[in-house]
Order: sequence, then structure tokens, then C-alpha cells
Amino acid sequence: QVQLVESGGGSVQTGGSLKLTCVASGYIFSNCGMAWYRQGPGKERELVSYITSDDASFYADDVKGRFTISQDNGKNTAFLQMNSLKPEDSAVYYCAAPKWEHGICVGFCSGAHCYGMDYWGKGTSVTISS
Repeated sequence: QVQLVESGGGSVQTGGSLKLTCVASGYIFSNCGMAWYRQGPGKERELVSYITSDDASFYADDVKGRFTISQDNGKNTAFLQMNSLKPEDSAVYYCAAPKWEHGICVGFCSGAHCYGMDYWGKGTSVTISS
């Protein structure tokens, strides 16, 4: 059974940094890549960043240049380094990944969207104070 567990959230002041970690059990991120989403108070969940199996990455416009996504190749851990944090970055951050069945990734990310993210963590809360 695949499980994703996020950690690293917390409360920091504007301009601070946090590094989120997503650890998967029963899953290797580098097979299909993975994505980070967030959901702020009263907002819909939005895609923040993703990384593909060949380490290509995407960032939403409002985090570009401040956030960096990475994954340990062949391992089960992915990261989101968040710098120059702003109050509007406050949200619950989730990691997500598609199923990998019989050597095929059932979901994928392309352009500014991800499709078929079947595995989700429970989230880690990030609060940025001004």
C-alpha cells in the first residue's frame, strides 16, 4: 500500500525559509515524478510545482524563483525548498503522485497541470506571518 507523508511545515516570518519533505512508502518518485499542491484558507487547492521522472520541473508563477523542487533519484523522498516566503504562501501543502502499474505511469504532469494524481499525503501546514 502506497503512503505519502509530508513534513517540514511550520510558522516563519515573511522572508523566511522552509524545506518540505515528502516520504513515500511502497513507491519510488523517480519512476513517475511527483507534485506539490497547496490549499490556503478559503481557497481551492492549487498546483505549486512538479518534477518529472527525468527531473524536468514546473513552478507556478507566484513561486517561481523562490521555490525549488527536487527528488532523490531511485529513492522515495522528494523536497520542496521554499525561500523568501510571503504571507500568501500560507497553506496546507500536499505531495501527490500517480500510480505506477506494470511499469507504466497512470498519471502525468504536463504544462501547468497534473493528471491522475492518485496518491496524496495528508498535508503539512505552513504559516507565514508578516
